[in-house]
Amino acid sequence: MNQQTGLLKSAHNRKGFDCGIPQLDNYLKKQANQDVKKGLSICFVLIDEENQNVIGYYTLSNYSIDRDYLPEQVVKRFPSSYVKIPATLLGRLAIDSKHKGKGLGERLLMDALKRSYDVAKDKLGSIGVVVDPIDESATQFYASYGFILLADCGKMFLPMRTNAQLF
Repeated sequence: MNQQTGLLKSAHNRKGFDCGIPQLDNYLKKQANQDVKKGLSICFVLIDEENQNVIGYYTLSNYSIDRDYLPEQVVKRFPSSYVKIPATLLGRLAIDSKHKGKGLGERLLMDALKRSYDVAKDKLGSIGVVVDPIDESATQFYASYGFILLADCGKMFLPMRTNAQLF
């Protein structure tokens, strides 16, 4: 099976996508195109090139995070006048249940982190990548890649400096 990651297109088959979490399934099937058209996020998909079936997806968008949520070692680098700090939001990441256990979640995460780093490097300010894990399993997944839990908000954060070391 030949797999390719790229922007979501109307030709991609999403109907059979089932990651086991209805909220993530419904987003891909019913809302992702609208969010892209409205400029709210960008949706990247991993597809089977033979039949255009979506195997997995993730979304990226601009984000700002209250400095109070960030660890002191991160915040101390920024002027106190910055109440909100620019970041990149990895809003959703899901793999079709038929393809779990093949390392595709890691593949999509690395793709998202690379894209985030490339944009932050020379196109748009971002101090890191923020995720909002949907459950404990997602929290453990992101933690295994160095994301840290942020105080009082349930979100997780990977500093861009750490991300840069990956690439």
